[in-house]
Amino acid sequence: MIEPILPPYVVAADTCEEFLDGALFPEEEAIISRSVEKRRREFTTARVCARDALRMLGRPAAAILPGVRGEPLWPDGVTGSITHCAGYRGAVLGTRSEVAAIGIDAEQNEPLPNGVLAAIGLPQERRLIRDLLREHPSIRWDRMLFCAKESVYKSWFPLVNRWLGFEDALVDIDPLRGVFSAQLLVTGPRVNGQRLDVFTGRWLVKDGLILTAIVIPAATVKR
Repeated sequence: MIEPILPPYVVAADTCEEFLDGALFPEEEAIISRSVEKRRREFTTARVCARDALRMLGRPAAAILPGVRGEPLWPDGVTGSITHCAGYRGAVLGTRSEVAAIGIDAEQNEPLPNGVLAAIGLPQERRLIRDLLREHPSIRWDRMLFCAKESVYKSWFPLVNRWLGFEDALVDIDPLRGVFSAQLLVTGPRVNGQRLDVFTGRWLVKDGLILTAIVIPAATVKR
């Protein structure tokens, strides 16, 4: 489902099903052994997708453990991102020779809970969301903003290994071209020898889901 918003040099494996009995590595099983069934389904299905994506890259299956911030720890030479929400699980991967970082997120196309937009949105973003909801009411742009900011964080963290708050990036969403940008309000990471101050991504709304993706290419990728 997420492939239309991805460049050709990454691979994706996603599903709208859930796998409770998917094979886990012992290290993964130890992490999830005491979790409730919902969390176990999310974790297991996401790992099934991740290993499918590894196979697409020609890489062997491997345990995908969470890091200090919950980020997936990929095998050497691989980078990627995992997402899960009600009705969707997915993983997008690339080789480090071609991709510097990936951030994907999925959310239901439903309103954010009360108070969340005020907590995650800067004043300019909240004005944008009000306008978009009025002009294109079939899409929950408040949820889109949250989804985009999650993609920003997921692509940011592997580059710098530190926190990025919701208030640290100003997101602009193009409702017609299916793209968004995030102006960093803190010092951006160095990627390919240059300071990266703006992250750009793409979005898609399909089958009741909002999907966002940011893929930051490595210097060797021809764009």
